[in-house]
Amino acid sequence: MGKLRDRMEADLRLRNLRPGTQANYLGYARAFAAFHRRSPAEMGWEEVRSFLLHLREVKGLSPSTQKVYVAALKFLYTVTLDRPEVVRPFFMPKIPQHVPEILSGSEVEALLGAVRDLKYRAVLMTTYGAGLRISEACGLHIEDIDSKRMLIRVQDGKGGRQRYTILGERLLTVLRTYYKHERPGGPYLFPGGRENTPLSPDSVRQVLRKAAKEAGLSKRVTPHILRHSFATHLLESGTDIRVIQVLLGHRSIQTTTGYAQVSTRHIARTQSPLDLLGTDKASLLG
Repeated sequence: MGKLRDRMEADLRLRNLRPGTQANYLGYARAFAAFHRRSPAEMGWEEVRSFLLHLREVKGLSPSTQKVYVAALKFLYTVTLDRPEVVRPFFMPKIPQHVPEILSGSEVEALLGAVRDLKYRAVLMTTYGAGLRISEACGLHIEDIDSKRMLIRVQDGKGGRQRYTILGERLLTVLRTYYKHERPGGPYLFPGGRENTPLSPDSVRQVLRKAAKEAGLSKRVTPHILRHSFATHLLESGTDIRVIQVLLGHRSIQTTTGYAQVSTRHIARTQSPLDLLGTDKASLLG
């Protein structure tokens, strides 16, 4: 793409998009150009349409991945090339809503107990104990742990938003033990292999997969399941859903209410209106 790539890269920086998003958009725009072996500046909506059909019907990409491709091409044509009419007919693919799988409390305990390495156990306990995304946990700075107010600051959450979440007593004890043992020298609480870089989320995923196997869990365990479990367990223990929304950093309450679908204990506590008929509480129904 040459000069066009440089222009798009500059536009992405000007919009202050996250580094990962910038890399994805540039890569997907390059894939589009390579598919047709032409510059995007020379193409129009028919080429975009055939490329998106190829992604769906030949490569079989998931709707969530297709969505990022559409977003990348919309940025390319709307912002960099100033030809919004090319991508106006294309909508974001509808992503099926799946009920997330949840670990029970005993399963979480067994999983964390199967992680032998102190650093990885600490980062996974932080992921579950504070409801963080794995990228947020790996990117924590030492100064983000506020033991006086028992809070954890998330400086770079989804969409670049900052928030605070809870720091429990057990987690604080684990983090203090980890810090005394490891003595991380740079700004990151969980440094990676290179100086002044955070721990890689992929390395955490690998450790988690091995721990799940060792713990005998049949469920597909990912770091994000720990975040789902955090939210569901809070809901089941009676925490207000709007508090959970703030802790998770959800912009919309609708995103958070999805956890009510998986909290079977929460559902089981709900009384049927049929049971109220003929009782003292029947007046509530009018």
